Amino acid sequence: MLASHSPDQNHLLAALPLADFEPLAAQLEWVPMRLGDMLYEPGLQLQHAYFPTTAIVSLHYVMRSGASAETSSVGNEGIVGISLFLGGDTVPSSAVVQTAGHAYRLGRRALMREFERAGLMQRMLLRYTQALITQTTQVAVCNRHHSVEQQLCRWLLSTLDRIETGELVMTQELISSMLGVRREGITEAAGRLQHAGYIRYRRGHITVLDRAGLETGVCECYSVVKKECGRLLAHPSNPRSSAAAGHGFRSLGGHSA
Repeated sequence: MLASHSPDQNHLLAALPLADFEPLAAQLEWVPMRLGDMLYEPGLQLQHAYFPTTAIVSLHYVMRSGASAETSSVGNEGIVGISLFLGGDTVPSSAVVQTAGHAYRLGRRALMREFERAGLMQRMLLRYTQALITQTTQVAVCNRHHSVEQQLCRWLLSTLDRIETGELVMTQELISSMLGVRREGITEAAGRLQHAGYIRYRRGHITVLDRAGLETGVCECYSVVKKECGRLLAHPSNPRSSAAAGHGFRSLGGHSA
């Protein structure tokens, strides 16, 4: 079952040389992630960090009124749960699976042991944190200064960068919740993109037909985040063996401490 899944699908894990990766290997658990799964909730102690491979996780804040907005998202480029190594065990926001797929999770103690070794893993996690801060900052600017259509293009392109196909399983209600705008605004923006021939939307499925078209309509925020993340997370090619089966990964059901 795990033959088609590998930690190397996550860019942070793939960048680790064998000597740095082996201490983590036996602690990693392969987990399926369903659309809408809640990985952590506000105020509750985080027990695991997650390294998405094919899933995308939305980090968002929910107001007392029930309104919400996405502050950032994490895909195969990063890790969910930076608070664990930054010194805070809880957060005021939520982490929800935005795109179904898989991830590898690591217990909080195992993550901290590796972080406190002050080696390559620590440096990579801190650089990723800077990249995530860049994304969060740019999302705040985008939500304030750019149109719903530009925001939708940004969101679609950033999602496409993390999946293998051009089709997204996503309702307009969920997109409106993530972008923090009214559903009617998403309907109108998606309609214009569909009329232009850039996307096709039906029954919760969005198919991107013309990525170049979306890139002509997106705001500068998309390229700013992509460029900065590329700069911070770039790493040389790692020839580490891809024989993941030999490293003792566990499927969901085990527990790491």
